[in-house]
Amino acid sequence: MNFTNVEQALKNNNMEVYTVASATDALDTLKTLLPTGASVSVGGSVTLAQCGVLELLKNGDYNYLDRYEAGLDADGIRNVMLRALTADVYISGANAVTENGEIFNVDGNANRVAPILFGPKSVILLVGKNKIVKDIEAAHIRIKTIAAPKNAKRLGCDTYCAKTGHCVAMEKEKPCIADGCNSDTRICADYVICARQRQKNRIKVILVDEELGF
Repeated sequence: MNFTNVEQALKNNNMEVYTVASATDALDTLKTLLPTGASVSVGGSVTLAQCGVLELLKNGDYNYLDRYEAGLDADGIRNVMLRALTADVYISGANAVTENGEIFNVDGNANRVAPILFGPKSVILLVGKNKIVKDIEAAHIRIKTIAAPKNAKRLGCDTYCAKTGHCVAMEKEKPCIADGCNSDTRICADYVICARQRQKNRIKVILVDEELGF
């Protein structure tokens, strides 16, 4: 895939962009963006696991705010998520990136999208080529038919999409972006579009020429 147009669109929206060939290259690039000793937290992401990000953060070079640390109860996990808002660096994936340079994320508890929007000095998003879509409408469809169903199934959520492979909203003639099921375990409660950024280069996007995550 030719990332040139997407890369330029993201730059036009005041985001820093790195284009790499593989997950291994993505990890190498990430290392250059992480100061030794920095406090770092992550959002839930299959892409990060595939790229080896979690293992990197555990090597002792960083103050890793680890939401997956063994022995943490619900309150402990919530505390780590709150501390992520004041971390030096926040790392996550993205549900979709449009050719117009918009980043579209959907979240259930908002703990992932909140630090992307505000708090950490630097936000780094790792994005596989399968996440690139034409526009917001295509991002909406991707989330409702790929990202949400696969993540809901992975997380064991009792949702319509986990059972059928698509959001119930897609059965409507004209579903709106926020339409969905009424399950208490619904993972698509908060919809966030990052367009042009006021703080230039705070958001950094590593585009990877491989399919990564959901």
